[in-house]
Amino acid sequence: MSNAVPHNVSFNFVPRAYRPEKPRTFGMTEIRAPYYSTFGTRHLQDVFDVAGQWVDGIKWAGGSFSLVPTEQVRAFSDIAHENDAYVSSGGWIETVLRYGDDAVDHYLKEAKEVGFDVIEISTGFIMLNTSGLQRLVEKVVKAGLKAKPELGLQIGSGGDSGEAELAAESKKDIGDLVDRGKKALDAGASIIMIESEGITENVTEWDTGAAASIINGLGLENVMFEAADGPVFEWYVKNYGNECNLFVDHSQILQLEGLRQNIWGNKSTWGRVINPAP
Repeated sequence: MSNAVPHNVSFNFVPRAYRPEKPRTFGMTEIRAPYYSTFGTRHLQDVFDVAGQWVDGIKWAGGSFSLVPTEQVRAFSDIAHENDAYVSSGGWIETVLRYGDDAVDHYLKEAKEVGFDVIEISTGFIMLNTSGLQRLVEKVVKAGLKAKPELGLQIGSGGDSGEAELAAESKKDIGDLVDRGKKALDAGASIIMIESEGITENVTEWDTGAAASIINGLGLENVMFEAADGPVFEWYVKNYGNECNLFVDHSQILQLEGLRQNIWGNKSTWGRVINPAP
């Protein structure tokens, strides 16, 4: 008995849960580019050489690309594109928006020049109304880039704020998040990124009901959950199957993919992830 899909892997005689080949539109894994861990193109090439068939995109978090030489940012994009992976800006547009429309236009122009494919539109720190979000999505799409709004429940999410700082802020309404997500998709957004703060990060108890409401309201295929913690991405796969779109650290690719393919797990997931081939 062989693998349902002919991936280039060793020990392929062992059956696995179905995983489509790239380019994928579901079950996507996005990984973090240099931010918490500083690394260069040689390390990124190693990552793609070893696990590139399981990486759908890379994301520059926290505007880290603005601290890196332009030629290096382009080199990262080139490696990703050579491996059929997209490049996302991360949510730095929150910083750019403070300096007006001209700055946003310049940002989008330079993003294309360095090889970005996706512009993440974060709203964790800024008070951007829904109509403004829609117009920003339309501007990104008009510029020839894909728009990925990042929505969350926690005011102040997306940075390095501590749990006590976030607890002092109120949480947003889940119904409003779903409504904003629907309107962003209608405006042309490709997918919605969901911030982990307020759901599975910096909380005393996970808000699993919020995750369910988001999936039920927007559709599993239309959302990507931030899940850069082993128990978190395991929970999503255990509860919603291996077709969840997840954002993880680059060090976690094989751990997550092993879970997706049902070749390993822990007490609550071992041998339980099933997805028959179409």
